[in-house]
Amino acid sequence: LSAAAYSKMGLPASMTPSADSTMINTDLGLAFHNDSAFLRGIFSKTSGACRANVNGAVIPARSDNDTSNNPHNPMYGIARAGAVGALAKLIGTVNSDSGGRSVAPADMIDLTVRPTKISSRADAMGLVDTGAVSALIPDKEEAGQIMQVAENISLTKIYGQTTDSISSQYLEGKDLTTVQDLVHCGYAKTTNTVSTNDGPSSLDPLADDYMVDAASPPTVVDYMTGNNARDLDGSVLDTTGIFTSGELSGGSLASAAAVTKLVLGSKGDPFAGAGTIALGGYDYHNSTRATGERQDFLAGQVIGSILQYAHRWNNDPAHPEQSGKPVMVYVFTDGSLASNGATQGGSDGRNKGVWTGDNSSTSAAFFLVYNPTGRPQLLSSGTQSAAQHQQLGYMSNSGSVVTNGTTPGANSPNLLAEMCILNWMALNGMPFDGSPDSFTSLFPNHGLGDPAQLDRWVAFASIK
Repeated sequence: LSAAAYSKMGLPASMTPSADSTMINTDLGLAFHNDSAFLRGIFSKTSGACRANVNGAVIPARSDNDTSNNPHNPMYGIARAGAVGALAKLIGTVNSDSGGRSVAPADMIDLTVRPTKISSRADAMGLVDTGAVSALIPDKEEAGQIMQVAENISLTKIYGQTTDSISSQYLEGKDLTTVQDLVHCGYAKTTNTVSTNDGPSSLDPLADDYMVDAASPPTVVDYMTGNNARDLDGSVLDTTGIFTSGELSGGSLASAAAVTKLVLGSKGDPFAGAGTIALGGYDYHNSTRATGERQDFLAGQVIGSILQYAHRWNNDPAHPEQSGKPVMVYVFTDGSLASNGATQGGSDGRNKGVWTGDNSSTSAAFFLVYNPTGRPQLLSSGTQSAAQHQQLGYMSNSGSVVTNGTTPGANSPNLLAEMCILNWMALNGMPFDGSPDSFTSLFPNHGLGDPAQLDRWVAFASIK
């Protein structure tokens, strides 16, 4: 980019990567500016071994400023493509149809899997509140058997009634099949909850030693060698947790921990298939740099905590059965902003450009992937290089998103969401076209172009 373009993006001439190659950091695979507040936040929550198993991709893409009407959120599409959860298919920190502030593409919304609001540890624990059952019958296997018997009795009673008597007394016109389905689903969900969970504490981030400092940190021993366990980078395995108990007392980090716990923290199927974490306070063009730096550092901490939790979950020598859980973190925003070239010093200003106004032309989305078996590998297909798969689209020399002839999502948030879903499916080894459960069969009206060339918009090879 030109010096003027970097200035618009908040970088003085002395800090641009073209002027100083040490400004480039590729520890996460995807290149970040070495003084990126996002990067510093991620580093504050991750180990070197975790970062070695991460890679990412960026998509330059415009979206409207100061509105929640951008159809950005890919959650419903990911659910359609196969994301499952034992307790909830989708969750989000906002009580909205998308689970966040930005809306979902209208043609993907399926309110039967509307995200459950999870913004605190209390919300998370409430998903397995089984009332008096667990208290009266502590043995969860026995409790589940009793619930199964209760379901059978109820269904027997219903089958013994006529449709008319059932509907007139209880159901205001619903037919008998509907009643039977409702009873079965209700009991089946409760039975599964009772028999497969250890109560609300199993979903409590504060009770998770991966999340927060253990009251009495255990001596972690490698189950194969009997020696003290070591992380992949050779350091003694950290038993101090990702967060302090204070960080989990409330706010964005506590919300992120609750969502992360549900999406990643189960030994079988995830408690939730996918989650949205919405962060506010990012319209920070108040003629300072400090406000934006602090906000971006917080967002980086949220991202880093998710990656590190996945790393710890996959590398606990006491629980080798937990390995094999990758995670994808997708970051999108409603609009963006720009600098006028003036800078702010100090520990927060960092001699970078102050943010002075909205500017949707400088916007982008990106995603990071943690793979427990090694850093995800970029595609290199056809006429496109690996670098072109890592940066899907590009900016002009003047620092604006090029919207013509680049990617479908460059000027269309709903197609940007489709690109995210396509990449999620590709990571999971799902086909693009020509078979059941392929991208084109699940999304027949997609706007990503020729089905035979969808790999143009895919960053990584399958990690499955």
